[in-house]
Amino acid sequence: MARTGASGTARVREAAYPHRASQRSLGLAQGLVWLALCGLGLVAFLTAPDVTFQRLVFAIQLAFVIYAFWRCLLAVASLNMPAPRSPIRGQTLPRYTVLVALLDEAEILPQLIERLAAIDYPRDRLEGYLLLEAHDRVTIAAARACPLPSWLQVLVVPEDGQRTKPHALNHGLAAARGRFVTVYDAEDTPDPLQLREAAERFAADRTGSLWALQSPLRIRTRERSDSRFLDRQFAVEYAALFEVTLPAMARLGLPFPLGGTSNHFRVDALRAVGGWDAHNVTEDADLGFRLWRAGGRLGTLSRPTYEPPPGALVDWLPQRTRWLKGYMQTWGVHTRDLRGLGWRGCLSLLLTVGVALGSAAIHAGTLAWVVASVAIAVAAGLQPATPIFAMSVLAGGTSAAWLTGHVGARRAGIAYTPADMIVGPAYWSLLSLAFYHALWRLVREPFAWDKTRHSPDPGHPGTHVDAGREVA
Repeated sequence: MARTGASGTARVREAAYPHRASQRSLGLAQGLVWLALCGLGLVAFLTAPDVTFQRLVFAIQLAFVIYAFWRCLLAVASLNMPAPRSPIRGQTLPRYTVLVALLDEAEILPQLIERLAAIDYPRDRLEGYLLLEAHDRVTIAAARACPLPSWLQVLVVPEDGQRTKPHALNHGLAAARGRFVTVYDAEDTPDPLQLREAAERFAADRTGSLWALQSPLRIRTRERSDSRFLDRQFAVEYAALFEVTLPAMARLGLPFPLGGTSNHFRVDALRAVGGWDAHNVTEDADLGFRLWRAGGRLGTLSRPTYEPPPGALVDWLPQRTRWLKGYMQTWGVHTRDLRGLGWRGCLSLLLTVGVALGSAAIHAGTLAWVVASVAIAVAAGLQPATPIFAMSVLAGGTSAAWLTGHVGARRAGIAYTPADMIVGPAYWSLLSLAFYHALWRLVREPFAWDKTRHSPDPGHPGTHVDAGREVA
């Protein structure tokens, strides 16, 4: 697929890729493929159930072997990434827009504003919008009561039936006057020099085809926490993704699903593809592939953004449910027409979104099968069966996951102990719970947004606003 420069983005119309998550029905080609696969599978199981089951298991095992090699390749490709450079001073920097979509975040606002105010960028070249929903009077009141930096202002998103983060971001994009735009979340602590690094990376791109940059997201774990197991595993999961997988894919020239925060865009390119999909609950994952379809490249930055983990299972599960539901939407949208992706885009979609969904679907079942097989054999006084290929698949897949987790954790500066590695499969199995919950929610409430609760860091004062206060 021919790649085009930023100078040509004005010619890229959203009609070049009209599909959105709001189109729930399968395309004709998708429907025919699924119908054919289901028909063939049914015939095969009815005519030769044993052989069909064996071949299905072998196909799954082979897929895991291939993916294990892929993860090892990514670990190698991510080696020797450039270290953060000192920012260049004394040059004229382009105007930058910061967007932060907020909903029910009055308590964390003082912390957020303090951390946004620490951004090291010329104030006369910086603008920012706190995007607040019109019905969220408490957060609006809290925002107007807080002293804001001169470059930051409140922008109320009109009430029109949609209350998703991407909908609010599109409203902010319409108001943006910057050449570049970045997105932060309420709980973020961005590196103060992140915008300078992004501006320099965009300026160094002489082809104009670099349209988006992703900063690494690093999780701040709390040693004393009721959710220590989930916190540590979540931090390692993020480290493997943002410190290994995405930098390696960028180096290999492949598209990838963006993170939900700390991504930086060329404003003209983002507007040319129609901004964010307001109906996709992981609008970031979709947008990475949509920019690629329109002719852009994606890259990564070195200066991170720090975030807290979701916390206990009651908070972790909705977050993971929303992520996997959005991945299902993104997979459905982008497989409606594969021609615009090219072979590299198709490969990337399969090895990121596709594998994330497939592995989440079978993690718990696979672990349960292994545990049950061993337990039954031990109870019967038998030697557990150890097929060489099956054990090799299990060992190879687990080792590859441990490798990327170890490399990512070391780069992120977080602990990843042998105990964390041993209990890792239990965490992976919880992803199956999130997967089937997401599948149910996709059918029942496809566009519902599962909001993650945020609280100020311990020791940081929060805001307490009278919920009945009227806001002009």
